[in-house]
Amino acid sequence: MMDILYTVEEKYLQAMEELNYGETPKALHLLRAIIAEDENYARAYYSIGVIYHYYLKDFQAAGYYYKTSLALDTNFPDVYEDYLKLLVSLQLHKTISQVAETALKTAGVNLSAIYETLGLYEEQRQDFVLAKQHYQKAALIAVVDKEHSTLQDHLRRVGNKIKAKQKMVYAYEGG
Repeated sequence: MMDILYTVEEKYLQAMEELNYGETPKALHLLRAIIAEDENYARAYYSIGVIYHYYLKDFQAAGYYYKTSLALDTNFPDVYEDYLKLLVSLQLHKTISQVAETALKTAGVNLSAIYETLGLYEEQRQDFVLAKQHYQKAALIAVVDKEHSTLQDHLRRVGNKIKAKQKMVYAYEGG
C-alpha cells in the first residue's frame, strides 16, 4: 500500500521514482493528479512532456506539455534541453531559435547540451561551419569526459564534411 502523499512535491518525487522504475502509467497518473491539484506546477507538465516525447512518441502532445511548462515557469532549466531536441527533430526553425536564445540565458540549463543540439540542427541543415561553431562552444563547456569525447567526434565528422564540401565545390568549378 502506498503511503499517503501530502504535498505536490512529494507526489512529484513519487512520480519520478515510478518513472525511473519503469512504471510509466503510474507516473503519468500521479503527474495528472498533481496538475488537477495545482494547475501551475510546471515540473509536472514537463515530465508529462517527457513521457509523450520519449515513451509514447506523441510529439504534438509532448510539445504542448513542454510549452505549457515554459509558460508557467521560464526559469525551470530542465525543460529546455528536451524541448529543443523535440523542436529540432520536427524542424520548427523559428521556435528553435527562440527557445535556444532563452535557454542560453537561463540559470541551471545544461549549456553544453544546448550547443550540441544546435550543432546537430545546423549539421542537418548542411551549415557545417555554424555546426562546428556550436560544437566548439559545447566542447569548451563540457566537463564530463564522455560528453567531451562525443563532441570531439561531432567536430571530426563536421570537419570532414567541410573538407568534402570544399572538394565538391572545387571539382564543380572545374579546378
